[in-house]
Amino acid sequence: MRLETPMTHRVPIEGTLDLHAFAPRDIPSVVEEYITVAQAEGLDEVRLIHGRGVGVQRRTVHEVLRNHPSVAEFRDAPESHLGATIARLASADPEAEP
Repeated sequence: MRLETPMTHRVPIEGTLDLHAFAPRDIPSVVEEYITVAQAEGLDEVRLIHGRGVGVQRRTVHEVLRNHPSVAEFRDAPESHLGATIARLASADPEAEP
């Protein structure tokens, strides 16, 4: 009998996440987890690429950001023509200056 163990891989968290690779139903959980890990990794700002389209993914991303406790503020990335959003993260260190 052979026991399979799941392999775990550490994916580097960078300042940009392209959401085109994810199924629409997975976007909320992907964004939520990405923001949590990005903050823990010390990033202070992230860029989420959701595409322009008819704005469904943009609204989904904005809803997650609006409700995520680690997000201080967010805005449309100016050069993206509504295809990406920039989120500024709250400091993970409660002792840090605002």
